[in-house]
Amino acid sequence: MHTVWKGSISFGLVNIPVKLHTATENKDIKLRQLHKECNSPISYQKVCPVCDKEIKNEDIVKAYEYSKNKFVVLDDEELEKLRKENEEKAVEIIEFVKLEEIDPIYFERSYFLAPDSGGGKAYALLRKALSDSGKIGVAKITIRSKEQLAIVRVYGQTLLMETIHFPDEVRNVEEVPNIPSEDKVVQKELDTALMLIDQLTAKFEPEKYQDDYRTALLELIEQKRSGEVTVTATEKEAVVPSDMTDLMAALQASLDRTSKKKPTVRKRKTKEKKEA
Repeated sequence: MHTVWKGSISFGLVNIPVKLHTATENKDIKLRQLHKECNSPISYQKVCPVCDKEIKNEDIVKAYEYSKNKFVVLDDEELEKLRKENEEKAVEIIEFVKLEEIDPIYFERSYFLAPDSGGGKAYALLRKALSDSGKIGVAKITIRSKEQLAIVRVYGQTLLMETIHFPDEVRNVEEVPNIPSEDKVVQKELDTALMLIDQLTAKFEPEKYQDDYRTALLELIEQKRSGEVTVTATEKEAVVPSDMTDLMAALQASLDRTSKKKPTVRKRKTKEKKEA
């Protein structure tokens, strides 16, 4: 399992060296875009709309747009300094709370925490303490230059870290349009709805569910591949520079001219031998 971050987590005076592993994966099927005429994959270029030319990575700088077409440019050294100042810090658990106190809207991404060299005992201690207390730890961590709020909890025999949104990243629910202000519901309709919910209530077993669209798409792709309903991208022909073309033409002309002269020379030498 690939390690995405190495550091340590601390609570009080206990310090735990850990490795971070992504707990989930995106299984969306990625489809390429081809040119309909020749089936070649479409490429995307970074082009300056003013200079009307393709821009190389070394000619690009990062900037923050604070108003329309007004920017603050930040160089790589400044950004790297900020990143190092934050990433080199240990992840400190700030406080402990109950999991049910956090609304699911805050949860973002899950990571498995594994003990690094020498961290097994402290890891087991935190896992046992969280399990017995029924609490989770709230911490901060910087991943890929972004500071994240996170929670640490027990998942099976593993410590799981889940990044969660900061409060200002969750939009105000009061801004959602067209929400009824009062419950104007007919009692008979409510009773029927409650009866339906009761009939469909079951224990959550994630194994029962699957991505039907992804499964169907994979089956369609396999059917087409097995039936050889496929296309092959057209390879781009190598373009010979004009000066190279001129050179080749000149070399070929020289070769032709030389080959025509050689028989004449041979005849002359033969004639000279006869006269001798």
